[in-house]
Order: sequence, then C-alpha cells, then structure tokens
Amino acid sequence: MSNTPVVSPQWLRENLHNPEVVIVDCRFSLPDPTLGQQQYQVSHIPGACYLDLNEDLSSPVGEHGGRHPLPNADELATKLGKIGITNQKSFVVAYDDSRFAFAARLWWLLRYLGHEQVAVLDGGFAGWQQAGYPVTNEIPTPPITQFVPQIQAEKAVDYSYVKNHKDSPEVVLVDSREGDRYRGEREPTDKIAGHIPGAVNYPWPEVTDTAGYLQPTAVQQQRWQHIATAEEILVYCGSGVTACVNLISLEVAGIKTGKLYVGSWSDWITYDENDISRQSV
Repeated sequence: MSNTPVVSPQWLRENLHNPEVVIVDCRFSLPDPTLGQQQYQVSHIPGACYLDLNEDLSSPVGEHGGRHPLPNADELATKLGKIGITNQKSFVVAYDDSRFAFAARLWWLLRYLGHEQVAVLDGGFAGWQQAGYPVTNEIPTPPITQFVPQIQAEKAVDYSYVKNHKDSPEVVLVDSREGDRYRGEREPTDKIAGHIPGAVNYPWPEVTDTAGYLQPTAVQQQRWQHIATAEEILVYCGSGVTACVNLISLEVAGIKTGKLYVGSWSDWITYDENDISRQSV
C-alpha cells in the first residue's frame, strides 16, 4: 500500500478490486448540501460508498464549535465500520470534485481517529473520468466490519488553545481561506469578515492546480519554507474543512507539526468581541 497522502487515478485503478482498499465518495456542495449525494447516486467510482460532510463528517451546529463541529467519534466509527473500514487494516481512498476540499476532511478525521492508512485521490472524480476509468451507479453493499477509534487528541486544537498559544514565538497560526476573505474584503458565509489576529495567509487552493492535481512536492516544500521550523502550525479556515487541504500539503512537504483548529473562523467569531476587534486589515 502507498504511504503518501495522495494516490493517483492509475494507482486506484490497479487496486480497484483489492479487498483491503475502501473507496469513499466525499463530493459535496456548500450552497446545495444535497448535490453530492445526488451526484453519487448518478455516477461514482465502482465500489465507492458515500459519506456526507454535514450528516457524517460533522456533528450538529451549536452555540460554539463552528459550522462543521467534529462528529461524535463513536458514531463516526460505527459509520466507518458499516462501509467496510477496519482500523489499522483497510486502506481508504477518499475523493471529491473540489480540489480535495471535502475528501481532505475525511483524510484528517481518519488520522484523528488513529487510522493512518488513508489518502485522497489526485484529480478527484473528474480526473478519474478523464483517464477513461469505469464509473457506475450501482450502490455497493460492503461487509460490515468494526472500526475502533484511537483518538489522537494532539491533532486538534480548540478556541482556548488557539487564543492562548497563537502569539507564542514558537507557534504559527495559518488562515487557509482565499486572500480576499483573509483580508476581510469578502465574506460569503460567516457573519463577520476578517481573520484571527496574528494569522498568516496560505490559501488552500494553492495546494493543487486548477484541475485538482497536487502540486509537486518541491512546490509544497517551498510554500512552507518560511515557517517550516515552527514548533506548532495551527491551521484554520472557515469551518475546519478546507484547512485539511493545507494539512495534506504540510504532510507532503514533510512537516509534521500541523494541527487543525476544528471550529476555525466560524467558531472564533462566536466568542468575546475583544478577540475579533482587529478582524480585518
């Protein structure tokens, strides 16, 4: 099995019938939350099961925690077992059609639950189709297995941790959103525009090219060269989803210090006004 966080369509095609490979379709649309499920039912990679960002990869929204809070670990583990994922055994390949945006969330969640054998599909569903590989509308019935979570708590941080550590000289806080959202010039989703004071901007779309293929390793390393030696890199976005694409980038670059602020900006702005008084520049 590959140890890289990203696998090629060719690799997946060669392993399509490997019983230890589990494929998960993570396509999703924030403006239309039902679109991903509909696309999956029409056409998907053979053998792939579907996991929904809102229903499966997040828990219900509360007062705090952002727009996509962490799912309950036991409930997610049960769902993972129902689609045939066995911890420490299955090799999971997650894909979407959004330049890793949603597949990366599952990639990170599985690692958070102690399952390292997971990758995202380079080029996503479109890349698979462009390669001429097979698709189907058949819904699989995988054997039910048991997934036992072994939570790696150090991979995630919360509001208090970010507030108390972001100004430390050993810590770098990374905002993964596009530059105009970081600068507070545009905010299509959250009630307040801007960024967490002290954050630097590394937009997540830079991790891939416009077709959704991972930029070369050298490019990933160059992206992070100015902060590569930080003891901790705390990464956030709007709601803890696209930040995971930057965590993949860090992994490809060989940097192991990245942690996810799960609630991200949508959580940060629900707290004390003083903490967002310099939200824009």
